[in-house]
Amino acid sequence: MLAVVAYVGARLVLVAVIAGVLVLVGLPLLVALLIALVLALPLSLVLFRPLRARLTTEIAAATATRREQRERLRAELRGDASPE
Repeated sequence: MLAVVAYVGARLVLVAVIAGVLVLVGLPLLVALLIALVLALPLSLVLFRPLRARLTTEIAAATATRREQRERLRAELRGDASPE
């Protein structure tokens, strides 16, 4: 869960920084936010690659845990001693 919060937070900070710079340059806030959103997507793919890798690992682990729990529950419902 920590990786999700870190990645989302980093992306929001990136958008805020870009929008802040654009507002200081003289663009209206809404236009600056729209441009910042568009620019932040490719930048975050490059800048936050380690965070994304950690996020992917965390999601894969959570998925594996859920899959094991689901199989264990199905085995119990079938009456098996252990899942196949």
